[in-house]
Amino acid sequence: MSNDSSSRIVAGLREWIAAAPPGAKLPSTRALVAQYGASPVTVQKALRTLTSQGMVESRPGVGTFVRAIRVARPNDYGWQTAALGSPQNRIPQLSTALRTVPNDVVALHSGYPDRELLPERLVRAAFTRAARRDAAVSRSPAAGLPELQAWFATELGKAAPVGVAPPALSDAVILPGSQSGLNTAFRALVGAGRPLLMESPTYWGAILAAAQSGVQVVPVPSGIRGPDPDDLARAFEHTGARALYAQPNFANPTGAQWSPVLADQVLDTVRQYGAFLIEDDWAHDFGITIDPAPIAARDDSGHVVYLRSLTKSVSPAVRIAGIIARGPARERILADAQAESMYVSGMLQAVALDVVTQPAWHTHLRSFRHQLAARRDLLIGALRDHAPTAHLEAVPQGGLNLWVRLPDTTDLVRLVRDCETAGVIIAPGNEWFPAEPTGPYLRLNYSGPNPGAFTDGARIIGQVLAQQQA
Repeated sequence: MSNDSSSRIVAGLREWIAAAPPGAKLPSTRALVAQYGASPVTVQKALRTLTSQGMVESRPGVGTFVRAIRVARPNDYGWQTAALGSPQNRIPQLSTALRTVPNDVVALHSGYPDRELLPERLVRAAFTRAARRDAAVSRSPAAGLPELQAWFATELGKAAPVGVAPPALSDAVILPGSQSGLNTAFRALVGAGRPLLMESPTYWGAILAAAQSGVQVVPVPSGIRGPDPDDLARAFEHTGARALYAQPNFANPTGAQWSPVLADQVLDTVRQYGAFLIEDDWAHDFGITIDPAPIAARDDSGHVVYLRSLTKSVSPAVRIAGIIARGPARERILADAQAESMYVSGMLQAVALDVVTQPAWHTHLRSFRHQLAARRDLLIGALRDHAPTAHLEAVPQGGLNLWVRLPDTTDLVRLVRDCETAGVIIAPGNEWFPAEPTGPYLRLNYSGPNPGAFTDGARIIGQVLAQQQA
């Protein structure tokens, strides 16, 4: 009887809705109960049916209304083609590493550590304390909070050898994340249309920043040990470039760490050509079996411009980075940073400073190192057992990623698609090449969520690879 009554109410209301204007308010539940002689439960069931069919919409505390029916039609944005014109630089699409995916998939693609690896308790407490301070309601200096500038300078200065002057507080500029820092460095030190040497493969965000800045990227081949110094010298000679962008410690994506000999050779080369080395120390806090050795700590002549981010190690909600440069280069960087963002949120700076100056921060980093090692080894073992044709060229001594070479016959696009269909999200390696890829690669993040599913993920990758090779 209830189903019949509900259907009768639905049919009656459909006729009422057809004659009513969009946005008209339906009679109240009490009025409908009286009109149809049905129970409130039956009336509510009829209204839920109409809601699911898109005919009405409920506004809590106000009532139920006739929903406006929009006729589907294609949008014509053709006029924008003429208004925008041809792009001066084609901006690459955002990387797979930034995709947000459901919790029920095996996520090996991310560019960030899992939440459980972050110092969440320290961050929450720091936000609480910062909210009570002036930083929550005042503008910070253009170059950043002096205390945070001093922290970045002191951190780099700890690695300075005898005879090399450590950086001063005034050499540091605080930025809203390393991506902003890359854009600023490329604009201020290179300039649109001028050549910038860049390792290949390299961080996709640097490729994006180069495209946005309009610089001319000159790829320099780089592998698990870093670039060949002779290749680098030839590139400087042939292009007239005055800057090299590189990640000497735990490079993203290869995991490479330059030897002290290579670091000295590169530093000698940039000095010889009167150039800058833009050193991106993105993984300073992610050493596993060895500590990072910033090249900037060996240089006090202003050739190395040093960038370090806290976003990945503190919290993705705390986008804070520091750039250290000396001389006129620092003034140009500060001027560009001011033009882009004026100043960085004092609240976020205060939070970052609070976290990294707590005694518990170093305790956290020690634990973090052990957890990264366990996850790295777990994923390596799973690939070895279940995806033997996925070749790991070197075990990274730090960072967050494995750089995996696939068989030459691999259809990378289909591999990524088929793995996702099977519940595994992976990042295709071609996103990390500033020019044509030299082969099919995957960048697999071992710091992502649910390491217990690494084996399942590796098994699926192995199965899809085997199907392609069959």
